[in-house]
Amino acid sequence: MAYWLMKSEPDVFGIDDLAARPNQTEPWDGVRNYQARNFMRQMKIGDQVFFYHSNTATPGIVGIAEVAREAYPDHTAWNPDGKYYDPASTPDKPRWDMVDVRYVRHLKRIIPLTELKGIEALADMPLVRKGNRLSVMPVSEAHWRLILALEDTPRA
Repeated sequence: MAYWLMKSEPDVFGIDDLAARPNQTEPWDGVRNYQARNFMRQMKIGDQVFFYHSNTATPGIVGIAEVAREAYPDHTAWNPDGKYYDPASTPDKPRWDMVDVRYVRHLKRIIPLTELKGIEALADMPLVRKGNRLSVMPVSEAHWRLILALEDTPRA
């Protein structure tokens, strides 16, 4: 099993939205960064995902999801009226992929980015490095376990 982090703006699609979906499952569409797309192509059913809320007063990890369907073409790229349209992507030659994610649970508390940045053991985690704007990224098992342990400790 692998571990991942996926970012979303809660006013666009947050963890509560995922929890409210039928079967608590939703396609993760609209990724338009090649590196993030390539990470999604590596995802396997059952991989665990930190759900991260970005572009909010307190950005941070808010819950856990899991990969419910492996990468397949992102059809939103083919809709000329859609916000994720890419004329270079076609059904015959899709450029972008998506995966389906399923809600697992909310964390007991939000683990804010500011807290994560203050933990030396996470210094090499892509999320806390300056300038990292990827919406999908891998998380090492060691980092996964450390972050999960944080939800049971009060914020310093």
